[in-house]
Amino acid sequence: MELLPEACIASILSRTTPKDACRLSLVSKTFCSAADSDTVWDRFLPSDSHSIVSEFPSLANAPSKKALYLALSDDPVIIDEGKKSFQLDRKNGKKRYMLGARDLSISLANDERHWCWKKLPESRFPEVAELLLTWWLLIIGRIKKNSLTPNTQYGAFLVFKMVRGFKFYDYPVVLSVGIVGGHSINKRVNLCLESLEDEAHDQVERLPGPSVRRDEWLEIEIGEFSNSGLEDEVIEMRVMEINGFIKSSLIIEGIKVRPKEDN
Repeated sequence: MELLPEACIASILSRTTPKDACRLSLVSKTFCSAADSDTVWDRFLPSDSHSIVSEFPSLANAPSKKALYLALSDDPVIIDEGKKSFQLDRKNGKKRYMLGARDLSISLANDERHWCWKKLPESRFPEVAELLLTWWLLIIGRIKKNSLTPNTQYGAFLVFKMVRGFKFYDYPVVLSVGIVGGHSINKRVNLCLESLEDEAHDQVERLPGPSVRRDEWLEIEIGEFSNSGLEDEVIEMRVMEINGFIKSSLIIEGIKVRPKEDN
């Protein structure tokens, strides 16, 4: 292998993964130089990364393709006028998005009697949506399949906060994922943490509940889908509770869409 030209080694490494390229860079000085080359990391960057970079001059000034890749994988980049975030998975370069609350369709969201918009220092977005009082909860997020990594199994997750959400324990919500105009897979979940249970709820049906993220937001899986087939299809994610019971104390940060391998 050492007899091969560096450009040839770079071409070989570009057909592996970012994780493998970093490991193989330890083989020799030639491999290290090839593994750091733009030839390799340009292959790992998504073909439409220029549209993300165009929103951030600091990214455009990255000294190399590898530096740009690492910048896009280190932290989420806020895009679309603060409505979405974008990030690459460092191990494999697959795309991850989060649709902020402002990018979602939330029933009655513009009625100050039911929802308010506020800034939270722990949120990556300029605003989150706080439920004050409603009897009709309907949250819809949509994302185009062609904006995601092809041939990848994705999961969609609701990211939220709740402090003893009124009626959310007694009346679970329905979550669904599916192609717009096609079949959706539904499931019932409990948005309250198990720690909020009390003896009065011992007989309530046990349903899937949320987990606590490292950033202390709660998340629960809405569902999963395969990003294959027609690229112009749109994935729709729904959170719904429409039984007419009053609900409150729910804060929505957004819906995260990430490859299932990242879980």
